[in-house]
Amino acid sequence: MRKLYFLILVFFIGFVLVAAVQKEFEEDIIQTSQGDLKITFIGHGTVMFTFEGKIIHVDPVGRYADYSQLPKADFILITHEHGDHLDTKVIKIISSEKTDLVLTEKCVEKAKIEDGIIMKNGDIKTVQNLKIEAIPAYNIKHMRSPGNPYHPKGVGNGYIITFGDKRVYVAGDTENTPEMKALKNIDIAFLPMNLPYTMTPEMVADAAKAFMPKILYPYHYGNTDTSKIVELLKDVEGIEVRIRDMK
Repeated sequence: MRKLYFLILVFFIGFVLVAAVQKEFEEDIIQTSQGDLKITFIGHGTVMFTFEGKIIHVDPVGRYADYSQLPKADFILITHEHGDHLDTKVIKIISSEKTDLVLTEKCVEKAKIEDGIIMKNGDIKTVQNLKIEAIPAYNIKHMRSPGNPYHPKGVGNGYIITFGDKRVYVAGDTENTPEMKALKNIDIAFLPMNLPYTMTPEMVADAAKAFMPKILYPYHYGNTDTSKIVELLKDVEGIEVRIRDMK
């Protein structure tokens, strides 16, 4: 009888551990002119897109998911070289012979990656039939010391990915820059919201009012109160704010 109880206990503990590891991520489905776009919200600055049978990982980092349990990448987008966005171990786990890696020059230097597609601010490339635009991502005001911002201009990228008739902007670590505010025809935007690294809710609202994404997902927000951005944009017609678990 003791042996039976022991086996039941072991089974229960194993079940709990597996359940804890295999977190269920929130997902949204967006209809496009070329079929559904599935967005999987991994956490922090990490998302996964599924479109036309392709898997696109953005800033995949091991602390937010067990990537051995997630699908291999058709291509990977890396916004910049910081450790909460660039994880070489995860890149190896989700890469195959057919995987394209899109990243910045600084990422290549830091990780000593030999096989990647480097995009600089302003570049436009087609990767596996998807149009990718590199948008500058940088700090304007919030610096840790004069002349030494967390995210200097000209180093990091945000990316606009075109899925059918939908343009999806993943901003990376940035503030409400002039380049961001000048964007046009953005259907979905992921905007970061945590100081001192990125933006306040007020800065996110300022940017959103300028370029008017149809759907806004605050992300990379840590302990920031997401109800503030909802309140700031509640009377703005044309922008739907969606809060997902992206601490």
